[in-house]
Amino acid sequence: MRSRYSAFVAQDAAYLLRSWHPDTRPQTLDFDPDMRWQGLDILATADGSAFHTTGTVTFRAHYTHEGEPGELHEQSRFARHEGAWVYLDAVFTR
Repeated sequence: MRSRYSAFVAQDAAYLLRSWHPDTRPQTLDFDPDMRWQGLDILATADGSAFHTTGTVTFRAHYTHEGEPGELHEQSRFARHEGAWVYLDAVFTR
């Protein structure tokens, strides 16, 4: 989760697409030039150990957009694909 957040900060589309499950991965990513990510709080995790094939991370990401503060609150689902953890999808809570 932290590496994907860092990739959003750096606008590293190649990494984000590589770490996205092929069943849910978009063809391309567009970044909003007015979005500035400010910080990440991991609120909870479930499963996701070496013994699991799925896991979730609940987080709050802080940002400013056109100078206005905001936050993204999400529960992300991850799954193992070809031996690596990849982002599957999300439930947005706010």
